[in-house]
Amino acid sequence: MSVGRRILRGVRSLLDLALPAVCGGCGTPLPPPSGGALCRECRDVLRDVPARVSPRVDPGVPVWALGRYRGVHRGVVVAAKEHGRRDLAAPLGAALARALLDLYGWGELDPSAPVCLVPAPTRAAAARRRGGDPVTAAAVAAVGGDRVCRALRTSFAARDSVGLSPAARRANLERWVRVDRRALRSRAPGSVVLVDDVLTTGATAAVSVRRLAAAGVGVAAILVVAAV
Repeated sequence: MSVGRRILRGVRSLLDLALPAVCGGCGTPLPPPSGGALCRECRDVLRDVPARVSPRVDPGVPVWALGRYRGVHRGVVVAAKEHGRRDLAAPLGAALARALLDLYGWGELDPSAPVCLVPAPTRAAAARRRGGDPVTAAAVAAVGGDRVCRALRTSFAARDSVGLSPAARRANLERWVRVDRRALRSRAPGSVVLVDDVLTTGATAAVSVRRLAAAGVGVAAILVVAAV
């Protein structure tokens, strides 16, 4: 680890100690000692049953969301993604794990096959800026590191999708999303579920499913924290 990254991590740790604990979902102060990242109400909202959604760009497999991109779900995603709330990985993982159990119970996933989570692709620069990929951290918290396969990569040359039209977003992703075949060879067998934080148009999910299919991996379902 570089000196700069060690300093940044140290500053973040000091800030965590100095700033009052607040809920990552609604922003209300948590009574000390909080022992968690969410208040009880937000934790219950996040762990509600998933709902099937229909994105504008059909990825060809069922898409499930823990909720809509508003309220608690938006607050948690923004806190984890933009404000460095790494402590939200545990409650997000618990919510994803609960949703996976629901999908198994509903027959959406093969009950004889353990799950393998594949995080949606992200730019390496963005992950470094955030101190790691929050989607991958939540996936590991949900099922353990041996059931998570980081097989999708986005090239450093890819543009940020924020502000792009749906057509430009698809073109950007089609050009720059890659499959790490070495990661695929080492993945644990099972039902593959693509996971992401926010589903906007479905373009990322659709490209990811196609890239994995071309590499010989079928995706059983897509599970996101929030859908726009």
